[in-house]
Amino acid sequence: MGQMLEFREKRRMTPHAVLRRVSGNAGQGRRTDAEIGRSRAHLTPTEVEKLLDGAGKVGRHRDRDRLLLLMAYRHGLRVSELASLKWDQVDFHAARLHVNRKKRGTPATHPVEGDELRALRALQRSQKATTFVFSGERGPLSRSAISKIVERAGKLAGIRFPVTPHQLRHACGFYLANRDIPTRTIQAYLGHKNIAHTARYTALSDHAFRGFWS
Repeated sequence: MGQMLEFREKRRMTPHAVLRRVSGNAGQGRRTDAEIGRSRAHLTPTEVEKLLDGAGKVGRHRDRDRLLLLMAYRHGLRVSELASLKWDQVDFHAARLHVNRKKRGTPATHPVEGDELRALRALQRSQKATTFVFSGERGPLSRSAISKIVERAGKLAGIRFPVTPHQLRHACGFYLANRDIPTRTIQAYLGHKNIAHTARYTALSDHAFRGFWS
């Protein structure tokens, strides 16, 4: 009976409500987007650019922090996937990244753009021998440390609400949907087992409505 009620509840949920639930705001003691003061659970491309600029301006590890945000956005990485990212997942010769997904997601191989590849090479040269891509003096960055880096970058960027790593993953999905990338391709790129998790991005895209008043 409980499973049936849960199924009926999910069917009644709007795309915005589904997005908040998947973001982890519902049912886990976390504040909702409305309580935090956000009207949406993703960042726009303009906000992402401001975020990258903010991360690259301060701190001893500003180049590392900017790269961390860039990879979270371009590859739709969860905070746990960022924390566990290893150098052996980066193929410098072929300019590829092997993405191991958490939450039983489907792994994939992503292309790595030139600016990202150069930043990865520079980071690797600056680090002592380490297994993990994103590390500090005490070892690999924790999920908490990554969240703090993202939140600080949001403040430096002047974004008026607290920014979380998962908003960069959602920003990736919405960016691809707004470029009219097929839903199945976005599903494979983000590693979703269930295409319903991907459909939220196309459902909230404005492309279907463009040209109504021209």
